[in-house]
Amino acid sequence: MAGQQTFVIVGASLAGVSAASTLRDEGFDGGIHLIGAEEYHPYIRPPLSKDYLAGTADRDSIFVESASWYTDRDVQFHPGTRAVDLDLGAHLVSTDDGASRSYDRLLLTTGSRPRRLSLPGGSLSGVHYLRTLDHSEVLHALLADGGKRLVVVGSGWIGMEVAATARTLGNEVTILERGTTPLSAALGPELGGVFATLHEERGVVVRRSVVIESILGTDGRVTGVQLSGGEIVPADLVLVGIGAVPNVELAGKAGLDLDNGILVNASLGTSDPHVFAAGDVANAEHPLIGQRLRSEHWANALNGGPVAARAMLGQSVSFDAIPYFYTDQFDLGMEYSGFGVLTRGAELVYRGNRASREFVVFWLNAGRVVAGMNVNVWDVNDAVQGLIRRGEVVDPGRLADESIPLDEV
Repeated sequence: MAGQQTFVIVGASLAGVSAASTLRDEGFDGGIHLIGAEEYHPYIRPPLSKDYLAGTADRDSIFVESASWYTDRDVQFHPGTRAVDLDLGAHLVSTDDGASRSYDRLLLTTGSRPRRLSLPGGSLSGVHYLRTLDHSEVLHALLADGGKRLVVVGSGWIGMEVAATARTLGNEVTILERGTTPLSAALGPELGGVFATLHEERGVVVRRSVVIESILGTDGRVTGVQLSGGEIVPADLVLVGIGAVPNVELAGKAGLDLDNGILVNASLGTSDPHVFAAGDVANAEHPLIGQRLRSEHWANALNGGPVAARAMLGQSVSFDAIPYFYTDQFDLGMEYSGFGVLTRGAELVYRGNRASREFVVFWLNAGRVVAGMNVNVWDVNDAVQGLIRRGEVVDPGRLADESIPLDEV
């Protein structure tokens, strides 16, 4: 493509920088502008609730690229700058510093933000969310010395990981879950129970089927969480982890098609032929299952950015990566690959020792593996993904038999 062309990426995220890197690797020698609302270079988010929150990872380790990389690859990085308007007809992006930048192709990697708790007391000092580097550093400063009473509202991945990290640092931790089992939305009640038991064995209090009425405080600072019926759970700080909301405001204002994110095709193209979207914000057609998926996990951003970059260059590409994520909680490490939308009512097949939490579990839908999770068992994820991608009916007995290699099932 001609060197006079300019590509603009709105969102200094993992998806954004992976796209910029791919553009250069593919030989694009035009202008690349990377616009980011935060003051930092793009970083990866999983450590923010795990080892970086715990203080066991260096700050430099979470950045995707070094500061010099942007200069070396001639990527114009604009930190602390928020895109406020998008004119599709004029191919212009306006930012809050008063500048307007023209583009030949535009990539939106605006990510998501934490869903806010809309209850009385939700804005008290001591109520926290975790999404950014700043959030993680504030939480670390509060939890590092132990002795705090942390109440976690919500038992999704962020809440459970923060709970494990905080407990490991010597804090009292209570998880408040409105359902019957933590992580049941992602894993189902049986596997969610594995994580609930793990936390309870480590001294975390897991409260199930509770309804929160308000956050209580004195002099503007949190002191507890009031449940329906009047019970008060004491708290020095509250971590809210009740999901995320895609940042679609810029796209919606411009008139791009939206539905649970920015609607994109399998090549991550939006309803405008010059605009693409990747990462948390993109609700993409997945060619393997013929359904739309919007994923908030880091692998989606890592793998989606390069696909979007190649599509921007006019290449024929399709984003068919199998969704993947991982977690580390206490002494449990896990990798999950698969399509959660296909696991409802699926048959569970185990391989390994469930009692010692060293196993692989598969979700079978109509006899086909649609998802798999390895718990404290390593070097099997490629084989798990291979089973999912093949989409063939498998013998559950052979799948459970540890003497049969997974690639021979």
